[in-house]
Amino acid sequence: MSYKSLNECIIDLEKNGMLIRIKEEVDPELEMATIHLKMFAKKGPAILFEKVKGSKYQAVSNLFGTLERSKFIFRDNLENMQELVKLRNNPLSVLKHPLKYASTGMAALKALPRKGSFSSAGFNEIQISDLPLIKHWPMDGGAFVTLPQVYSEDLDKPGVMASNLGMYRIQLTGNDYILNKEIGLHYQLHRGIGIHQNKTNKKGVPLKVSIFVGGPPGHTLAAVMPLPEGISELTFAGALGGRRFRYDYVDGFCVSLDADFVITGEVYPNENKPEGPFGDHLGYYSLKHDFPLMKVHKVYAKKNAIWPFTVVGRPPQEDTAFGALIHEISGTAIPHEIPGVKEVHAVDAAGVHPLLLAVGSERYTPYLKTKRPAEILTQANRILGTGQLSLAKYLFISGGENEINCHDTRAFFKHVFERVDLTRDLHFYTKTTIDTLDYSGNSINEGSKLVVAAYGDKLRELTRTVPECLNSASFIFKPVALMEGVIGLQLNKFTDYNNSKGEIKQLEDFILSNNGEFAGIVQIVIYDDFEFKTNSENLNDYVWITYTRSNPSHDVYGVNVNTENKHWGCKGPMIIDARKKPHHAPELKLDAEVEKRIERFKLNL
Repeated sequence: MSYKSLNECIIDLEKNGMLIRIKEEVDPELEMATIHLKMFAKKGPAILFEKVKGSKYQAVSNLFGTLERSKFIFRDNLENMQELVKLRNNPLSVLKHPLKYASTGMAALKALPRKGSFSSAGFNEIQISDLPLIKHWPMDGGAFVTLPQVYSEDLDKPGVMASNLGMYRIQLTGNDYILNKEIGLHYQLHRGIGIHQNKTNKKGVPLKVSIFVGGPPGHTLAAVMPLPEGISELTFAGALGGRRFRYDYVDGFCVSLDADFVITGEVYPNENKPEGPFGDHLGYYSLKHDFPLMKVHKVYAKKNAIWPFTVVGRPPQEDTAFGALIHEISGTAIPHEIPGVKEVHAVDAAGVHPLLLAVGSERYTPYLKTKRPAEILTQANRILGTGQLSLAKYLFISGGENEINCHDTRAFFKHVFERVDLTRDLHFYTKTTIDTLDYSGNSINEGSKLVVAAYGDKLRELTRTVPECLNSASFIFKPVALMEGVIGLQLNKFTDYNNSKGEIKQLEDFILSNNGEFAGIVQIVIYDDFEFKTNSENLNDYVWITYTRSNPSHDVYGVNVNTENKHWGCKGPMIIDARKKPHHAPELKLDAEVEKRIERFKLNL
């Protein structure tokens, strides 16, 4: 379907049994978000909230809650988008098979944005306070927009073809924001809008920003699509939606004519205000920090506008389906973006950026009998220098001769742990940038990285059992097998890093004294106050706890450590201290009272 509006999509989903309506009034203060989270958890349908307390506008959530529903929404144009990606990877193929790619050419024509008329688009001017002001988590600083399409232009190359459309959360109320006049604009590292604001700051002029909410679902997906710099997301929106992106300019601001809501405003140089906290997609709150202040110019809404929203939290959540759909569309592009790299997998269960898995190639030295990482080290550096992939904190990479699949997380880890040489294959990057939402590092955006590059013959058999000696150690609690070659255990609560060094030394000495029992163990994770599921179900728990709660430079230790010519390694298992630290952000928890309250809707949640 080539939907002209969000409402057309909603009607189509309802007709096909993929959407339900809640006709009773629902409170946007936590109730709507809690219903959404419960519905997503049971893989339920999209939800249309017909009566939102305090607003005349309806709201919809969970539109993209499953990959199957997302593929249904884009069913008529998904294949064309995949072909367009292939054409970009291999443009000569269209010359070899012109008839095969005829429909793809038509799809490309729909990628061109089309100027229209604002006066005939049906907008009315409203205020921020008229919107559905949805608070998602108990400690959130106010109401947020969670599916915004934030539009900005390059000062040196004005116009839609050099624009940036990104999904950066917007705080509408709370903190020190003046209601209806100011909102918070949160964007992170490696985002195109930052380049635009940097240029306007240097010239001492404000950056004009437009926020589109709603419209055809392809517009929402375009805002999260990781396109190469210089390619406008508006072209992707048109090609995926099968309909050209329509726009006009009002008071110097670009307006999406198909959006349900539009907020325009300006971001002035060096004008920031505290934004947050906000329950984010790593499963923790991102805390209050200064971010750009947007001074509201005007707010517009269609007569029967519908407010789309999502709720992020510990993955998987609705944004997981976004990631899966993006992989469906653009998975073939990686080998062309980074030569030698066959595929990458930003592990959603670990919050995306904390853990990246990659399959590379080893072609440099086929004449050597001993296989060891060489080319994949070069590829690892290239990955960590590429767009948002550069935000990866832990990168595990291996060569691909054995047809390994890094999207099978357990199998890939097993392959790496069977081959990793812990004295040679651990490569640290210290005092560098990490994801803004990751609080495991020294301060905001600052932390470290670890590349584990494993390649070669199998070195060991991994065990899936807990060494018996751990059950008798007085200072070790609740040992558990997390997966092949990995065990978890508890020590006392973390106090400070000086004390933890002594605790790790005690653990190291204990392991050395029982060395024979740890032959099949590569990694030991120290955790606290967490109940892991059974061995067959705890992979998501393992990756979330381990890789979101540790800073490689500070929290990775080892048994029988050796530093040679500034290279760190260990002869025994590597130890990751994933206990909560005082500087970590609190994890997200639903309000039990609200959970009880929504039972009145009888939704079988």
